[in-house]
Amino acid sequence: MATKIKAHQLRGQGKEDLVKQLDDLKTELQALRVAKVTSGGPNKVSKIQSVRKAIARIKTVISDNQRDNLRKFYRKKKYVPLDLRPKKTRAMRRRLTKFEASRKTLRQRKHDAHYSLRRYAVKE
Repeated sequence: MATKIKAHQLRGQGKEDLVKQLDDLKTELQALRVAKVTSGGPNKVSKIQSVRKAIARIKTVISDNQRDNLRKFYRKKKYVPLDLRPKKTRAMRRRLTKFEASRKTLRQRKHDAHYSLRRYAVKE
């Protein structure tokens, strides 16, 4: 790996390409670690960090793609897995929905029907 891999370049690639690239980077990291133990040059030791970051970038893109595909799959379903639901706050998740909050009891509906709001025409 001579250049740093950019995440936006990785997003356009397919999963097979990403997995292949990941395997290559892992073997390169293994070789760098062996070189470190066998007193390799300082440039090899400093390259370990960039390879590790590249591996992390590829894994992040793979998991992002998986999550996007799962979101598409569960879009119209009744139940969505917990990790795909919006996080928000605990209080917001437990709050009544707009539909539940707007519902009225039978007694309230009867009261509203029989005692509607009075309107007055006041002269000034």
